[in-house]
Amino acid sequence: MQVLVLLLASVGTCLGLLVAAAAGTTPARPDPPSVLPIHRRQKRDWIWNQMHIDEEKNTSLPHYVGKIKSSVNRKNAKYVLKGESVGKVFRVREDTGDVYAFERLDREKIPEYHLTALVVDKNTNKNLESPSSFTIKVHDVNDNWPVFTHRLFNASVPEMSAVGTSVIRVTAVDADDPTVADHASVMYQILKGEEYFAIDGSGLIFTTTKTLDREMQAKYEIVVEARDAQGLRGESGTATVLVTLQDINDNFPIFTQPKYTFAVPEDIRVGSSLGSLFVEDPDEPQNRMTKYSIVQGEYRDTFTIETDPNHNEGIIKPMKPLDYEYIQQYIFTIEATDPTINLHYLSSVSIRKTARVIINVTDVDEPPNFKQSFYHFQLRENQKKPLIGSVLATDPDAARRSIGYSIRKTSDKGQFFRITKQGNIYNEKELDREIYPWYNLTVEAKELDSSGYPTGKESIVQVHIEIMDENDNPPEFAQPYEPRVCENAAQGKLVVQISAIDKDITPRDVKFKFSLTTEDSNFTLTDNHDNTANITVKYGQFDRERAKVHHLPVLISDNGRPSLTGTSTLVVTICKCNEHGEFTHCEEMAGQAGVSIQALVAIFLCILTITGPQDLTLGNSGQSPNPNMTALQNCAVCLCAPRCCHISGNPCRAPALSLPWVICASPTFSQIWNIPLETCPEEVASLNRRGQDRRETLQLTLGHGLRFHSRQGPSHFRRL
Repeated sequence: MQVLVLLLASVGTCLGLLVAAAAGTTPARPDPPSVLPIHRRQKRDWIWNQMHIDEEKNTSLPHYVGKIKSSVNRKNAKYVLKGESVGKVFRVREDTGDVYAFERLDREKIPEYHLTALVVDKNTNKNLESPSSFTIKVHDVNDNWPVFTHRLFNASVPEMSAVGTSVIRVTAVDADDPTVADHASVMYQILKGEEYFAIDGSGLIFTTTKTLDREMQAKYEIVVEARDAQGLRGESGTATVLVTLQDINDNFPIFTQPKYTFAVPEDIRVGSSLGSLFVEDPDEPQNRMTKYSIVQGEYRDTFTIETDPNHNEGIIKPMKPLDYEYIQQYIFTIEATDPTINLHYLSSVSIRKTARVIINVTDVDEPPNFKQSFYHFQLRENQKKPLIGSVLATDPDAARRSIGYSIRKTSDKGQFFRITKQGNIYNEKELDREIYPWYNLTVEAKELDSSGYPTGKESIVQVHIEIMDENDNPPEFAQPYEPRVCENAAQGKLVVQISAIDKDITPRDVKFKFSLTTEDSNFTLTDNHDNTANITVKYGQFDRERAKVHHLPVLISDNGRPSLTGTSTLVVTICKCNEHGEFTHCEEMAGQAGVSIQALVAIFLCILTITGPQDLTLGNSGQSPNPNMTALQNCAVCLCAPRCCHISGNPCRAPALSLPWVICASPTFSQIWNIPLETCPEEVASLNRRGQDRRETLQLTLGHGLRFHSRQGPSHFRRL
């Protein structure tokens, strides 16, 4: 090898000399005298090539690598190497330039080394030639065996997979140089598990059978070998692959027992659980989707079976109430299926997909049962203690105990009704449809023992009593009328058109008839035969000096059976008018009343609103009139304070407000007086401001919507 290197170096030197001779020699440009020595020299080249060495040489150390040589030929010259590996791995002979390796080299660790060669003066260590870099390449020797990237691989594959299904690809790496022959080639084979799996040249493991059943064996262990067939020692590496079979839904659910027996009370709540059915399914929980159903029997509408998604068990629930007295035992067949099962991979057919269910109903002491869910009766108003209707409840149990009835007091606070032991309902008082058209009673039925005491079992039922209408209310004005007419009104002048209402149920064909009780007035009533009537001026020309207000009693009759007639009084005010017929002055309007108002005590409500905290002034003069004034003797209707009604001579017996005076009205309500009671200790209940003048406003509301108010003290009312 050394001879070959020297030969190549000599050839290179000769070729260089020939080229230089042919081209001529260009003299070097002289350096300035102050910088360069007086000697002139020619640049020389290194005489050496790239070096190579085999790895892991089994000869004794050191190993010869090659020679570096320069054209410098001086006795005081020496060769020097520089680089990271110099001194420890590589050394050079100073005199010859021979390079040696003092360690065995491993290409897999360092494939090549980069060094620098120098020729220096032995004495001064100055460079005699420019440094030159070179490379020592380490030749690969097939000295490594394949090594797997992992010692343990984990893989999974669905059970019952087809032959050839890929499982996992494993990889082994050979550290040798892949560019050198087959130094890095790897061969795979399965050492364990070859009856179910195989591996190809790329390391891909695949199935060789389609009968991998997770329920039979869930995990498989495969041992894989990777071998370098070209290796010097024939070494190999191994790895383990753990294969887990993924579950698929390929098994039917199987009942754990052929028969299920349950005992349940007859009063079990509809929709509640009465028992559970259990099955075995070898599939994993996510693939257990058992559906339970009743196969045969007439009880599909009586029971249902729901699946508990957490435990895959069947929950039997009643869909309707059970009755021991009707059916004591239910027997039927049930089936368990899985609608999501993959029939293509079905591993086996279940022999216990059905089971028998026996449900025994036990007797429970039940409350009474009413024959109807509710009762509806009708009763004519104004009837005296008639039989309204009857309710009936029975004991559903075999004991057939007697039943006691009662009306819940909260549903009949007025105690209008009573019920007998037989369940007959009577009314105790006459009922008025116009007050309450309906009564809703709660009737209780209690089970009684042999001594007549309640056993604690009871039921209730709603009884609706509808009060039927009777024609017991006469017609009356539909609204309060306030007619006014000019003093000089002409004959035939329309004063007002009136209509009527009836508190009774008014049929569509109701007919009201109108007439005046007297014919000697200056008014005429014309019945329009459409439930209205016109009041017109009969003769014309009124005399305000004689009467500023006229009272017309109007008779109104209905066509009910029997027909009823009522009287309502129409109060007509005579006013002064201008030439255009416009009212210029009318007397303060008084109230109007019918016979029915006075018969009902007339005054229903009195409201007092005070707008300023001032002393009340009574009477026209501002002085308190005598309590024994004659107006009190003429008082037909009055209100007074509750604590003042004991005063001697006070006719007031219908207290409504806490007022320190008596409010009186004449029979026709044309005048209203306020009789102060100086001995009354009560004060006005409320004081409120209303308006800017801080004057008081009194408002009086009478029956049938009659209203009066005063802004001039309680002695001076005006009809609204």
